[in-house]
Amino acid sequence: MTGSRPGFPVRLTPAATAATRGRQPAVPSKPTVLMPETSVSAAVHARMVQRLAAQGLADRRVLDAMAAVQRHRFVDSALVNQAYEDTSLPIGLGQTISKPSVVARMIELLLAAPALSGKPQQRLGRVLEIGTGCGYQATVLSHVATEVYSIERLRGLHERARANLRFFRLATVHLMLGDGMLGYPKGAPYAGIIAAAGGESVPDAWIEQLAIGGRIVAPTHSSAGGQSLVVIDKTARGIDRRILEAVHFVPLKSGIA
Repeated sequence: MTGSRPGFPVRLTPAATAATRGRQPAVPSKPTVLMPETSVSAAVHARMVQRLAAQGLADRRVLDAMAAVQRHRFVDSALVNQAYEDTSLPIGLGQTISKPSVVARMIELLLAAPALSGKPQQRLGRVLEIGTGCGYQATVLSHVATEVYSIERLRGLHERARANLRFFRLATVHLMLGDGMLGYPKGAPYAGIIAAAGGESVPDAWIEQLAIGGRIVAPTHSSAGGQSLVVIDKTARGIDRRILEAVHFVPLKSGIA
């Protein structure tokens, strides 16, 4: 994988380190079983990427990233046969791994940030992901961004992501246990911020930590009572917001659990 080297750095904030000392992960009791990609699963994986292209995904960077990351490595062994279907799957603690089409759509939107306008081959700079989950999206992001900071508030999922990503040995991905609503100021400014949980609105902290020319892609509550994707661009002139299609994500919450 691009940018990989021996060793996998997992960084915790001091407060998070203190919070985890002496405690055991809530779930799962063992990491995801890392299944090898057989010729059958490779073919199914390839068809998933072909479907994404047929559905309108046009950014070659995203298609290549989706093709490079084996989704079945991030789900429980009992769900491996469903790994390349366009469906969300449970990963524990009431959370899910997002549909491949949703992951691809949000990353494509992120790569359309003003700073990358007219640069179809260039990687995004430093990205902050809110809601690591099982680590799948962070791994996909590692193929399109120079550096990824990913924060998770649920201790059990943070530990699960650590176990999953250890296999990939990604030197450019940093996992933190913490309150995602606060962002991660130490890594700011970010070229992009992407969220896997939806709140009433986008927290001010995220906008403050976004670089000029950067973009936020996140679900927020809609006037109809559901959720919609919102795209926020930070320019020298100010903040531009656009509301896009309806989506369904887990709620954005504060604190560490």
